Amino acid sequence: MAKKKLPATLKEQIAKLRERGCIIENEEYAVETLKYINYFRLTNYFKPFCVTKDRYEDGTTFENIMRVYELDRKLRSILIAALEEIEIALRAALSNYHALKYGALGYLNSSNFDFRHNHNSFTSKIRHLVEVNEDREFVKHYNNKYRGDFPLWVIMELFSFGTLAFFYKDMHNSDKKEIADTYYNCSSSELDNWIFCMNELRNYCAHYNRLYDNSFPVEPKTPRELDYELQPNVFGYIMVMKQLYHRKDDWNTKVVKPLVRMINKNMDVIRLSHLGLPDDWEQQLISE
Repeated sequence: MAKKKLPATLKEQIAKLRERGCIIENEEYAVETLKYINYFRLTNYFKPFCVTKDRYEDGTTFENIMRVYELDRKLRSILIAALEEIEIALRAALSNYHALKYGALGYLNSSNFDFRHNHNSFTSKIRHLVEVNEDREFVKHYNNKYRGDFPLWVIMELFSFGTLAFFYKDMHNSDKKEIADTYYNCSSSELDNWIFCMNELRNYCAHYNRLYDNSFPVEPKTPRELDYELQPNVFGYIMVMKQLYHRKDDWNTKVVKPLVRMINKNMDVIRLSHLGLPDDWEQQLISE
């Protein structure tokens, strides 16, 4: 039988970190940190600096790992704010197009989607969303005044990013092509892939998963104008965000500028390769 893991005191956790090669000069700071950040969570940030499973690189300090941890936290904050803009714009694009072509309630008709669309599952999910949000003011309004007939642009306010991704994926190919071309200047296969990439990134950020030296399960399609292949890492996904972000000036000031400032400030403790950043990463991120 597998040996069971036993809980450890804060002092024991500190001892284990030191045993693995972590330099802890301020033990009081380390103890206070571990009071509020779970040991398992924090040791996840030591992984990029391991030479073996149970040994850290020479010179690995607790303070530097905490700087990486804080960088990762700020990185998620920057990206989740940008994802909000992308998600809201996607809701508008999909609802505007679909409702104008098929009517306000056209989403309830299975013929307005591709044959692979599971309409029973889709409508069941919508009923569930209405039920769990029945106390929200606009849900009450449409339940009481319109007998639960929610126009697409209203019901989409309850959609998660994942639901939006599947909504687009299940549309007729001709509709997908027109949306991709009109709103995003890309192919429908690119947009399909990029939306799912953003859904993965949002889930990572929303659940506070480590982004630094991590990879994502969905391989991003490379935009046609790039002469290198995007990888499923932080840089690759940020480049996808750049494609989907509509306001170029806002992208440069709200996303690129704080990213550059944060990364340059921590260049002494991070490695560009752990974020997938090429040598010209600053120029690549700027939208012109």
